[in-house]
Amino acid sequence: MRMHIGCRISHTLTQPTPLIALLNVHYSRFGDLERADHLGTEPSVPIESFRDGFGNWCTRMMAPAGEFTLTTDGIFRDNGLPDPYRPDAQQNAVEDLPSDTLVFLLGSRYCDTDLLSELAWDTFEEFAPGWERVQAISDYVHNTIIFDYMKADATRTASQTLAGGYGVCRDFTHLGIALCRCMNIPARYCTGYLSEIGEPLPHAPDDFAAWMEVYLNGQWWVFDPRNNKRRIGRILVARGRDAADVPLTHMFGPGKLSGFEVWTRDISLSFGV
Repeated sequence: MRMHIGCRISHTLTQPTPLIALLNVHYSRFGDLERADHLGTEPSVPIESFRDGFGNWCTRMMAPAGEFTLTTDGIFRDNGLPDPYRPDAQQNAVEDLPSDTLVFLLGSRYCDTDLLSELAWDTFEEFAPGWERVQAISDYVHNTIIFDYMKADATRTASQTLAGGYGVCRDFTHLGIALCRCMNIPARYCTGYLSEIGEPLPHAPDDFAAWMEVYLNGQWWVFDPRNNKRRIGRILVARGRDAADVPLTHMFGPGKLSGFEVWTRDISLSFGV
């Protein structure tokens, strides 16, 4: 399956502003790009790229005052299959976990495990360690939290999401991650493209999405508390401890979002595939 992916994000800036963008497909999927999703700016400015501590591809620049637009546009090859499913995957004992997974057991900016630990053990200890327990956590978050795009809040933590009972995809993900970590399951935050391919009509406008990866049976697996189903056309852009590590754009100064468009289109038929 071929997918046309990309985004166009505009900000109105009152002064020249340093900016870091995380908008390119993650290196783990770079080989699936038929046409690279190079980052462009309007107006054009010098850019410098680097990898952060989680391996994400970051681009830094000095954005001028006025209207400033970031654009990516690429062609991506995907196998067209839903997210992998392994219901017999077992939870690794903490003492057997690789050292690089341990950071994903700890509380973080939005995943306040210290406030959720007792609830997590009371609610999920009865489920078998491994896939069953993670699925129970995803079911709980999906069924407890109401999705409300109009109530997005960049400061909301996992415990606040649970207390309020509503949130957007990042809030569902933060709560799922925090509960997994409370149960000694490494969990990390992911952001990227999530297509509507295979989903019933009408489709919502394309957008970036958040989901989590959990470490079971010696590898990472995708879980999506917001949608709570295996999806087609999920393309990773960046991952970290929580949303604080992977903002799509990080501006070091005042600015107002003035335009936001994302596309994830199946173009297989256009190419005769």
